[in-house]
Amino acid sequence: MKKLNVKVEHIYHSSFTVETENYFLVFDYYKGNINLRDKKTIVFVSHGHGDHFNPKIFKWQNSTKDINYILSSDIKLDFEDENIHFMNPYETMSLGGVSIKTFGSTDLGVSFLINVDNINIFHGGDLNWWHWENNSIEENLHEEKIFKEEVEKIKGESIDIAFFPVDPRLGTAFYYGGEYFIEEIKPKIFIPMHFGDKFSITSDFIHRMKDNDTNIVEINSSNQKFTFS
Repeated sequence: MKKLNVKVEHIYHSSFTVETENYFLVFDYYKGNINLRDKKTIVFVSHGHGDHFNPKIFKWQNSTKDINYILSSDIKLDFEDENIHFMNPYETMSLGGVSIKTFGSTDLGVSFLINVDNINIFHGGDLNWWHWENNSIEENLHEEKIFKEEVEKIKGESIDIAFFPVDPRLGTAFYYGGEYFIEEIKPKIFIPMHFGDKFSITSDFIHRMKDNDTNIVEINSSNQKFTFS
């Protein structure tokens, strides 16, 4: 079995840091306490919604020497910098020893698949099966269709760690997207996100998904740390 040697910290909502042997990755930061590392740093932003993007991230380059930003192309800035890179869905790029591939979203922006230090990490952004209780039957059938079509494009990828929405605002449908993603993609480790302060939803999801081979992580607080070896 592959040795991961990865440290993950849940910052808040959909924001996480991932520390590998040679890199420090930050995903979808918008608030919370974060401690940067003296490592090659890549900051990912899946889209411009306020709960996924905070321009404060650009101030980090004042204290972090080797830092790059990978932003979804829906984000518009009034300045340019050689260390800021934009990506559309279904593009690939290499940044040093890191390979980055984007997929689509069922809302805004992109989802990311990153190979770093021989570890495959997926961050879904707002890719989810958005089944809202107040939607019409037709609207929810459409949401199901576009979600399953997007997951079909990801099938065949080997994913070690997946960050994926488990959103309590969806009511009894909170698990639809995560369950389908696990069944179709079979990530080794599944880390719930996009739940704000509703940490108990991660335990609810684990109980719902008890009969599968994926390691589903329970999150109980902001700045909770995990080590996967």
